[in-house]
Formats: sequence, structure tokens, C-alpha cells
Amino acid sequence: MNYRFHDGHPFHPIRLELTMDLLREVGALTPQQMHLSRPATDEELLWIHQPAYLEAVKQLSLPNPEADWITRGEQFGLLDEDTPYFPGMHDAATWVVGGTITAVEAVLSGSSTHALHLGGGLHHALSARAAGFCVYNDTAVAIDYARRNYGARVLYVDTDVHHGDGVQWSFYSDPDVCTYSIHETGKYLFPGTGFLPERGEHQGYGACMNLPLQPYTEDASWMECFEESIRKLTAHFQPDLIVSLHGCDAHALDPLSHMHCSMSIYREMPAILHELAHTYCEGRWVAMGGGGYDFWRVVPRAWSLLWLEMSDHPLSATLRQDPLLPLPQAWMDRWQPQTPFELPVAWLDDLSHWEGIPRRAEITTKNRETLAVALQDYP
Repeated sequence: MNYRFHDGHPFHPIRLELTMDLLREVGALTPQQMHLSRPATDEELLWIHQPAYLEAVKQLSLPNPEADWITRGEQFGLLDEDTPYFPGMHDAATWVVGGTITAVEAVLSGSSTHALHLGGGLHHALSARAAGFCVYNDTAVAIDYARRNYGARVLYVDTDVHHGDGVQWSFYSDPDVCTYSIHETGKYLFPGTGFLPERGEHQGYGACMNLPLQPYTEDASWMECFEESIRKLTAHFQPDLIVSLHGCDAHALDPLSHMHCSMSIYREMPAILHELAHTYCEGRWVAMGGGGYDFWRVVPRAWSLLWLEMSDHPLSATLRQDPLLPLPQAWMDRWQPQTPFELPVAWLDDLSHWEGIPRRAEITTKNRETLAVALQDYP
């Protein structure tokens, strides 16, 4: 909760508070399901990040950083409006990284079959540069933890609307870490990467798949591309562990992208990953939050759907039969006075009120062409 740039920043920890409160309200989160976390160590951070970058983050985390470090902050990406430095930044970011490591350790040690760290998912941080609201790349560090401590083959699945660039580049030549990202094409959206030719290099060639989709893609096309590609890739790679990132910013209401998906994909994608984890890696599955910037109407529902699926909560099965089941009134009454937006009344979106995209057929065709190219090397 201390990973907070400023009150007006879109990456606001209130997203976590809203989600946790919703899950508790429906009886889906108990103290017995909570694991104590820890901060990451410098040694762990240095598996992915450069020493000079770590030092810059530490110096700019002080209440009154020296002028020289403020000047140098620009080269480390810590002076722009996306990822501005803030007091206590290093400590807060180490707890984010430590939370994802804790989740990986819980699963690979056998104490849990699945684990979720909603505060994680800082997938844009690079080895020596902050980017896209991300200071340290918790995902990459935790995957490296799985490799170093357990020798696990890791399939990383990124469903955030922004390309998972920092994780991809961290393992671009590693044949034992397969990175997958489905996202809005970088032609129009940050970070401007994640194109089809990005397939890995050297020994890691082929252990990288990107699905850059057209703006205004809707549910059916998104899910067609996701399901066919992730099933084929998982069968080909045969992972020991699935690590997934569940940014929910492909939703039509999200202010930072141009997609037109509904809450439906955030119920369907976790169900597919859940099945694949049990089919290929004895259930071993670690998930993280990620992006999502309509934090009143979208994020709490999407992340709650993820946890309901991971924990086999009965409500997950109920929602398959009744997707317009009302949200708990007590939760809505508690939060409605704090937002100018009218909170949704149901778990999933009522699509009977949505207008279709006029270019649906063209968008679907282009996405199918992208899918065909992405899968050309996979049986």
C-alpha cells in the first residue's frame, strides 16, 4: 500500500483496498489464506537490476535527495510523470518484489498449489530504468528465483493490455523461461514493443510469443486469439510453473488503452490458465495483478473474479450460470460515496446495452492473421 506515487496518479493502491474489501464481503478471503510476506533483498534485486540503478532508487527514496541524484534521476527514468520518484520508494518497491517471491516460494515449496499477489505485476521495469509506473520488476526477479532455487521451467503469461516488455527482455535468450504477452499493438500504445518478430534470441529463440491485437478488439476476438495461442504454447513448452499477470486494462472503460473488451474475458482467461496449470504442471500457478486504471468499476471485479477462480470458490461456478448476479450491496454502499462514477450493480457487464464496433469484421480478420503468424512454428 506504500507503493504510491501521488494522489492523482493512475497507479493508485486504492485498487487493492477495493478488491480486498469486495472479496471479504462475499466471504472469499479468510486469514488462513493469507501468507506473511517479506521485502526482497539487494542480492535478489541485483539478479535483474544494475547496481547503479539500485543506488539511484535508494538515493531518490530519501526525504530530501541530493541535487546531483535528482539530476541523474532522468537517466534512470525516475523524473518523468509516469514513474516519478517518491519518499520511501525503494522500501515500498522491495515489498512488492518480496510479495511475488513469497508467492513463488509458497507454490514451489508445495505449501500452496496456487498463489496470488495482487500488488505485484510491475512488468515494465528494465534492468537500469524505471518505466510505466514500475520501479523494480518483481515478476522477473521472482521468475529468476524459481529458476535459481528450484530449476523450474517457467511459462510467463501476460494478459495486461500493455506489452510485458521488462519481463520479455530479462529472459530473451533463456530457453527455460517462455514469455507470452497478449496486448494492444505497440503501434498505438505504450511501450511500443511486443511485435510478432520478437521471438527470443540465441538459445531462447522460440521461447517468446507476442499477440499484438488491433485497437477496439472485443471479447470474442480477444478470447479466440488467447485461447488458441496459449493452449498450443503451453503444450509445446511443458512448463513446471505458470506465472501470470492479470492487468485488467483491456476493458472498454479503461482510460489508458483503446480496447473494447468486457468483464467476461477476466472470468474466462483465469479459468483457462487454471485448467492448463493442472494439466501440465500439477497445478503450480502464481498470479499477479498488474495494470487496470478504472479502479472503481473494473479492477475490483476483475481481480476478484481471478481469486474466485484460483481458490475454487463456489461463487465462481455460480457466476458461470448467472453472470449478472448482483454485487454485494454493503460493498457498494461503502464505496459509492467516495467516487463520482456510478458503481456497477453486477459482477459481469450487461452487454445488451453495449454498442458494437462498426469495424468488428476487419478487426477480427487482422487479429486472426496475427494469430496465424504467431503460431506458425507451433504444431
